[in-house]
Amino acid sequence: MSEHLLVFPDRETADDVAAELAHEGFSEVRVVREALAGEDDSEDHEWAVHVVEENVADETGPVESGLRDRFSALAEEHGGWYDPEPRTDS
Repeated sequence: MSEHLLVFPDRETADDVAAELAHEGFSEVRVVREALAGEDDSEDHEWAVHVVEENVADETGPVESGLRDRFSALAEEHGGWYDPEPRTDS
């Protein structure tokens, strides 16, 4: 299993990216509200797209590396950033 988090400053962008990834057939794609480290004010929360791909057996292999590169580029293209090691509180 492979998990990824793409963070964006607004919900509309996160929704658009999530729809694109869901259409591509990833196992799980959901939009979540992400608190910035050390911030309690709800205005300091950003929108994130949490992606889970069940069909990645080796998290150190070329498929995982390709997904990281793709998601990093996708986040940057939409004015966001990519978290390569999302914490899983859910």
